[in-house]
Amino acid sequence: MLAADIAGVGPSGAAQSANVIGAALFAVPATAIVHRHGRRPSLAAAYFVATLGALIVFAAAIRRSVPLLFLGFFLFGGASAAGYQARYAAVDLAPATVRGRHLSLIVWATTLGAVIGPSLAAVAGTAVARYGAPTIAGPFFFSALLFGVATLLLLLLLRPDPAVVARELSASTGSDAKAPAGVGMGAALRAVSRRASARLGVIAMATGHLVMVGVMAMTPVHIRAAGHDAAHTLRIVGVVLSLHIAGMFAFAPVMGWLTDWIGRRPVVVAGIALLLGACAVAGTAGHGSAQLAIGMTLLGLGWSGTMVAGSTMLSESVPLELRASAQGLSDLLMGLAGALAGAISGLIVEGWGYPRLTLLAALATAPLLLVLWRSVKVPDEVKISA
Repeated sequence: MLAADIAGVGPSGAAQSANVIGAALFAVPATAIVHRHGRRPSLAAAYFVATLGALIVFAAAIRRSVPLLFLGFFLFGGASAAGYQARYAAVDLAPATVRGRHLSLIVWATTLGAVIGPSLAAVAGTAVARYGAPTIAGPFFFSALLFGVATLLLLLLLRPDPAVVARELSASTGSDAKAPAGVGMGAALRAVSRRASARLGVIAMATGHLVMVGVMAMTPVHIRAAGHDAAHTLRIVGVVLSLHIAGMFAFAPVMGWLTDWIGRRPVVVAGIALLLGACAVAGTAGHGSAQLAIGMTLLGLGWSGTMVAGSTMLSESVPLELRASAQGLSDLLMGLAGALAGAISGLIVEGWGYPRLTLLAALATAPLLLVLWRSVKVPDEVKISA
């Protein structure tokens, strides 16, 4: 919405892309930090970058500067990079039989802030508006404060570091505590390409993220086109996005339990079905807030299924020394897929409308369905326990 107000509807999707590209690219240095120093400094550094990004976005809104705005969105992506990397901290030490549940608990833990946050957008906007700042820039100012707090809490409280402990445990069983030289993105790509489960996990996450970002990014702009005033629009967007984020995170433990109970692939299939249902519901909603809210909730649930099951499949399919690199690679590819969706979503809505966007998003699941069909005979139980 802020990008649409400053730069126009057409380029507004690129604002989401700048954010998603930032999250994707920050996965690379974040992975390098994990290898050298552990999860704690990696996560803290990503949140610190996001703090700077939030402040730059707020300044750009006041100055109505498009270049500054997109720079801020790019750095703001550090928060997403941290959030995605955090879920892997849960499986650094998790037994194979409960990996899905452990990972899903980290995803679920974001529910409270993620659901309440968008609903506070109007309050945050009103708070800064009294000082002359744009109403829709308010959430970014408060995000900067909260990201700063997150940085400090991680540095102080994430002890012991799970990645460091995992390497120490690996060393105690006779393997090298230090990762060998070939542990970069290239080595991770080769390892993933050789393993069917790892490939499916990466493709599932990338597809779920592409569909989710493409539809979600333009939903606030679509709501804004209904013609409500700024404060009322923020309230509607807050409710719709709160339900969407609840779908993404609140039911993650259910997805994790199902992932461990019925298997990784069935949960990926369920996630695709939910994504397709979301596109159908949202695409036929018009400006009906209730139906849009249902569609966005289904979209979040579909993303959760592909994310939890896909992350679990990837983490258990590659050796320990390559795991952080493979996880960083998956987040990079997932982010680039989302960035592509965000970049073209604004152009699609401007040229053909929101319903056509949801149709194209549904069609984007076809490659994942093909990969699932081709890998159906690969046993789901082939895992690397270390």
